[in-house]
Amino acid sequence: MSDDQRFFDFLKQRIGLDVASVGLAMIERAVRQRCLALNVADNDQYWQCLISSHDEQQALIESVIVPETWFFRYPESFATLGRLAKQRLAETAGLRTLRILSVPCSTGEEPYSIAMALFDAAIAGHQFKVEALDVSPLSVVRAQSALYGKNSFRGQDIGFRDRYFTAVNDAYQLSERVQEQVSFKVGNLLDPTLFAHQAPYDIVFCRNLLIYFDLNTQYQALDVLKRLTRADGALFIGPAEGSLLSRLGMHSIGAPQSFAFCHNPEPAPVARPVQAPLAPMPPARPVPPPTVRPFAPRPPAAMPRAKSPEPSLEGERALLEQIANLANQGKSSDARQVCDQFLQQHGPHAQVFYWLGLLSDVDGQIPQAQSFYRKALYLEPQHSEALAHLAALLASQGDMAGAQRLHERSARHQRSVHSERKQ
Repeated sequence: MSDDQRFFDFLKQRIGLDVASVGLAMIERAVRQRCLALNVADNDQYWQCLISSHDEQQALIESVIVPETWFFRYPESFATLGRLAKQRLAETAGLRTLRILSVPCSTGEEPYSIAMALFDAAIAGHQFKVEALDVSPLSVVRAQSALYGKNSFRGQDIGFRDRYFTAVNDAYQLSERVQEQVSFKVGNLLDPTLFAHQAPYDIVFCRNLLIYFDLNTQYQALDVLKRLTRADGALFIGPAEGSLLSRLGMHSIGAPQSFAFCHNPEPAPVARPVQAPLAPMPPARPVPPPTVRPFAPRPPAAMPRAKSPEPSLEGERALLEQIANLANQGKSSDARQVCDQFLQQHGPHAQVFYWLGLLSDVDGQIPQAQSFYRKALYLEPQHSEALAHLAALLASQGDMAGAQRLHERSARHQRSVHSERKQ
């Protein structure tokens, strides 16, 4: 076993992290940073510090986790949440408080968005309560401060900022009215005792976490999520995770681009508001790094260009950014059109095929998604996002061997890169 393998195994055991999903380099960088912080000479000395100190174990986890989130990420999910909450309150005649869980809650943007969405749906504070959980104490502390920079406000519609925030120097302070609706806790979804003696929640948000787990950990986490969600409740997940829930016997509630699932084998579609415009749909915390984040912009590899300035590299980059922006806003059809435009003007490109695969994946067009992911991998065999999402698709269809081959392929590439750097 290599020195590094000890740290990979530790992170997998503690937080379920699949090193192939984030890459060896990220873990190695985190270990180096902690060695420098503690002024230890090598990995062996650091390992002794790690296994003997709970604080250092948490410090390494914090070094690996890179929060990437913003308010009202996947806006259609929050519109659907409002409709589900009103429906549930009507069914119960308002005799009990709605219980909602956000896990992992990162720095608080998601659970606070839940509270604001319910206020916007004319639901009173006494009618709901949001609980938020994250493995990172630092993230929880930041969430409890409820002070956010401009990066937490993305997309075209940020009118909620005027309604619920006050400008403080270069930041924005969330109103106490919203803060009072959310309670935070440090905890791990993989803890078998998590909420063991509590009633399940009406609604659970767990988005873009499962894609960072290996297959066994994915099913372990899904079992917990199913237990935490009421039989008549709803579970909101990330765009690329729906096929995994289907294998566990859960079913889409039928609200487009909301990525919401339920236990009911034949769920009634959620009624959509008449003539309401389709809300934009940005995408992945990646909890950890942006390399497997759905719809995250990815710089294109530099390609040799002809002397003629048309089409220019700048033109390629502009179209790639446009695709990402449209996808982030939930404009799937428009994003596809720009993908087609790119392919006509510039020819095949791995990142464009990856986006087409992800858009197809989100729309439930599984064979088409697989085809696009494979095209991306034909052009760029180690395209990490395409490898991760194709592996998840194969696993969801029962092809565990195929999924495992893709995981091993990614891991072999990471080891090769690691070996070359050492030479």
